Amino acid sequence: MTVMERRHDTPETSRKPHAISVENVLYATDFSPTSESALPYAAAISRRFGSTLHVAHVLSDANILLMTGGVDYVSVGTVYEDAHTEAKEKIHGITTCLGEIPYRTHVRHGQVWKNLSSIVSEGAIDLIVVGTHGRTGLGTLLLGSVAEDILRHAPCPVLTVGPKVCGRAKLPEFHGKSRDLAPVELELQQILFATNLTPASLTVVPTAVAVAKEFGARLTLLHVIEEYSNLEERPIEVGVRQLQAVVPKDAELPYAPEIVMEFGPVAEGILNTAADREADLIVLGARPASHSTHMPWSTLHLVVAGATCPVLTVRA
Repeated sequence: MTVMERRHDTPETSRKPHAISVENVLYATDFSPTSESALPYAAAISRRFGSTLHVAHVLSDANILLMTGGVDYVSVGTVYEDAHTEAKEKIHGITTCLGEIPYRTHVRHGQVWKNLSSIVSEGAIDLIVVGTHGRTGLGTLLLGSVAEDILRHAPCPVLTVGPKVCGRAKLPEFHGKSRDLAPVELELQQILFATNLTPASLTVVPTAVAVAKEFGARLTLLHVIEEYSNLEERPIEVGVRQLQAVVPKDAELPYAPEIVMEFGPVAEGILNTAADREADLIVLGARPASHSTHMPWSTLHLVVAGATCPVLTVRA
């Protein structure tokens, strides 16, 4: 079921034309603290670009069955109605703090990604914003089933807010009835784009450049060389030349891009470089679920869960 709420008129802005267009933002939430940490980013982005913010919650069958205790199947319908009502109330609590940001709300029932995918298509979503807990379990890194499904399948860019986001990159959280996200501004001063230099990953360069131009940010281009046993091939020189060539000369960036080459584990290199430069955003390329990502899935997990700033993954 889709619940439509009132839409506010977007306030006039004196800003120069945007370098990128973000007309519809989807904020997917399960109402956990992890999800709540991503809300200020979704609101700030929507406010900056005059976007419509879609706030969505999906009631999964698994959670409904857990709520019934598996005792009385007749009670499933009642539990569903109660859960649906509670979800609507929680989403209303979110929308009351959005100020003049135009919004739509969605409460649906069933498989989470299947429902979110429908919202992405129906709402012409340009960006998905989601929080991820980044916990570990049984020797693997877990981003949360919803965040992982979104990263694997989303046809549009995804902004993930992990548990270690801190410092300048962390937007103020809100508490209680006085919460108001509308005045929060998203400021990006340092952006890190990490690439393995494959043709697929380099298709993400225009997005990284556009975001840097939009926010007047410094852009760092990073390539991490994991296998460097044969140094006779001069991987550093080759990598630097490739990175220098990826940014168009007419990009009109406020600062000349910085080229960085690192050796060692890819995720470690990305996270360390981001921390050293106090990055406000990491940009990575991703491939559809039927393909491998432009970097190993485990690397993407480590970066998203360990980054001290939000991570933007862009379909490559």
